[in-house]
Amino acid sequence: MTANPDHPATEPVADTAEITVTAPAVAAASATDAPATDAPAAPQADSRPPTRAIARVRRRRRRRGAAIAAGSTAVALVAGGFVVAHAHKTVTLDVDGEVTTVTTFAGSVDGLLRGEGVELDARDTVAPARDARLRDGAEVVVRVGRLVTLDVDGEPTDVWVAALDAGDALERLANRGGDVRLVASRSGGRTQVPLRLDAGGGQVALVADGHTRLVRYEGAGIDGLLAAADVEVDDDDLVQVADPGKAEVADAGDARVAVIVRRVATEEVTHATAVPFGRVEQRDANRFADLGPRVTRAGVPGEDTRVTRVTTIDGEVVDEVVVSQGRTREPVDEVVAIGTRERPAPAPAPVAASGGSIPDSVWAALAQCESGGRPNAVSPGGRFHGLYQFSVATWQSVGGTGLPSQASPEEQRARAVALQARSGWGQWPACSRRLGLR
Repeated sequence: MTANPDHPATEPVADTAEITVTAPAVAAASATDAPATDAPAAPQADSRPPTRAIARVRRRRRRRGAAIAAGSTAVALVAGGFVVAHAHKTVTLDVDGEVTTVTTFAGSVDGLLRGEGVELDARDTVAPARDARLRDGAEVVVRVGRLVTLDVDGEPTDVWVAALDAGDALERLANRGGDVRLVASRSGGRTQVPLRLDAGGGQVALVADGHTRLVRYEGAGIDGLLAAADVEVDDDDLVQVADPGKAEVADAGDARVAVIVRRVATEEVTHATAVPFGRVEQRDANRFADLGPRVTRAGVPGEDTRVTRVTTIDGEVVDEVVVSQGRTREPVDEVVAIGTRERPAPAPAPVAASGGSIPDSVWAALAQCESGGRPNAVSPGGRFHGLYQFSVATWQSVGGTGLPSQASPEEQRARAVALQARSGWGQWPACSRRLGLR
């Protein structure tokens, strides 16, 4: 509240009294005949210094006590009679919850406020309006504007509100829609909002760590409420004041407001991602080509690392910021040797055949016809294997194990000789005809 220079220190007579000419006998009348009323007890308030308006009202009331008593007996002699003020009124003045009964000669609400030293600024409210006519028995209510921080569906904003307590403020701000909450400030180890939680000293629903407790509000502010419930908050935690119904607070009873403690935690989280290694092939002239690749150095995957700062409120992630990211380990390529050396043709082994031994050149020609002379050859359908294109069943029938294409050329030749000796050249029908063996 600030002083208003547009209003004079004293009011004109037209605003303070109605003048009546009476007989001399009335001269004995005195303002002390006005009925006296006791001021009702003021509503309970926070343990904070009184507002400027309240403090000024108290100072002005003490200074003006004697003047009002003297003014109430003042009379004026006009045309042989006495003029007596009959505009004496008794009204109730509520300045931000401090209620007093005031006797006044003011004719308007503004005159009452100036007379009581209540100075308003543009953000304060008064009802009835300042220019309204003041009547005996009237109730004048003044609410001091305060700057509060709101959380409206997660978005913070600062607004001015003229309200008696937190519950009153939330009702006035409900037209903003959604879940409107007052955000408590944190400074100097204190947690507070610029309004009393409940001017009537009712119960407050305290919500923290998944539990709701009903705590009797004794006017000591949020810190006192938290201490009474043995609830501790750290510098990161959020404390908000909300309407229990709109905030969907369970077991809130008849509490008009809820104090909600939201646990805020921030930590750095490391995410590691594997980077695949490559493959490098090296030609090895000392390795037979039919042996396949050989790993000479094992591959090692690399690693990319990202560090994020994660903020959670009551366990729910609300923000994630990348602190750093990059390659923390380079991959190591796998190295394999690829043989390029051709294996020499095996020395033919003499085998007995009907009518005498079969020359090595015959077996070499048969192998060339069947498989192109490749010991590890496999037919396109995967049925026939090796130099002489054995089926697995035929190979096993002459004592072979595994796959023919995996056996040495010497063993393949010996099994072929045994098969020819047992069943003749008809085991290789196409090539034996082409070679003139039958």
